Amino acid sequence: MAHDPATVVGPDGWATWEALTARVDRGTLTRWVADGLQPGVYALPGAAGDWRLRVEAATRSCGGVVSHGSALALWELAPPGGPVHLTVGFTRSGRGTPGVVLHRTRDLDHSVRRVDGLPVSRPARAVVDAWARPGALTRDEVRAAAIDAVRRRLCRPADLAREIRRRPCLPGRAALVELTRLLAEGCRSELEIWGCLAVLRGPGMPAFTLQRRLEVAGEAFFLDAAYEEVLLAVEMDGAAWHGSRAQRERDIRRDALVATAGWQTLRFGFRRLTGEPEACRAEIRAVHRARRRLLHPERVR
Repeated sequence: MAHDPATVVGPDGWATWEALTARVDRGTLTRWVADGLQPGVYALPGAAGDWRLRVEAATRSCGGVVSHGSALALWELAPPGGPVHLTVGFTRSGRGTPGVVLHRTRDLDHSVRRVDGLPVSRPARAVVDAWARPGALTRDEVRAAAIDAVRRRLCRPADLAREIRRRPCLPGRAALVELTRLLAEGCRSELEIWGCLAVLRGPGMPAFTLQRRLEVAGEAFFLDAAYEEVLLAVEMDGAAWHGSRAQRERDIRRDALVATAGWQTLRFGFRRLTGEPEACRAEIRAVHRARRRLLHPERVR
């Protein structure tokens, strides 16, 4: 009796080895694979190109937790694609199937959340796991995922720090510890990290606070860097986000509102901040001195 692969595989477009061999003999299954049925978690050719469907199929088949770069993709912190990464209990075999990479752990359950019904590693765990084994991602992409996760409040820097402490032999650990420290201090983008390290903390620069919350006329703002003593805010504007006319108009409105509370705002674009750091430092110092003379003349000699 001839069987139609699509009928046997079913409406999901995929099936496990056990489910298929319960309905057809192994010789038939071997022929189907030769004709294009994708092995591992057996998927019809059309379904095999759907990465999200492959993740679902692998998770249900292996009974693991979506982890590493695959988890970052489901959290929309990294691009999808590449092999599916799953973490399973330590008593399980670590041998995966084509297109599926298995990782074993002794503490599988404490760091699991659900995304669209699938068990997925929490963002902080996924970042640290992917940092150790980037797979299809680069370290820069994992770094960007960590920054984005904190910025979107999917995790806290403290969550990243806790996961790092669990991994004393983590490859590249010092770099991730430093990134986590900067995130804990308030940096929320690569530009802010650059500005903090190369400009705001330069020689002779006054003390500042990152991500200072300010409420004006019922609206809450977060100042990239704030010099509280002289009511001076420094904003670091990325080219992609602040380049549009609409965003520039929002920035003008924001600066005007902040000014009603007595704050002056200095804005530095990406090109100037990264290309002329010393000029930026000089401008901040000059305005800081002027504001200090204006607001605290008794302290100026």
